Amino acid sequence: MKSDFLREVIFYGEHFRNFYQGLDKKTKLKVDWTINLLETVEYVPEKYFKHLSETEGLYEIRVEFGSNIYRIFSFFDAGRLIIAINGFQKKTNQTPKSEIQKALKIKKQYFNEK
Repeated sequence: MKSDFLREVIFYGEHFRNFYQGLDKKTKLKVDWTINLLETVEYVPEKYFKHLSETEGLYEIRVEFGSNIYRIFSFFDAGRLIIAINGFQKKTNQTPKSEIQKALKIKKQYFNEK
């Protein structure tokens, strides 16, 4: 981890990469900006990073661009290491349970392979 960073975000598997590649250039820049914020700011506002209640250690990186809302599921490993696993465009007020289940499955796979 770079010494000037407070956290490090890494990407696990193809799920995030597939999500990211489907975004337009300006949205990618906003995702990059948000991830940089997570890595460099001591106290990240909930607007950008929030624990999902009723889950064991699952967080969402929250990105808003224009009228679109995106969520990238993540979790911590080894202290300040954030593992980003999958993302989606949020179209309803509640996070779909199917997306949460998918994220929990990927999280379990990550720790099983570690």
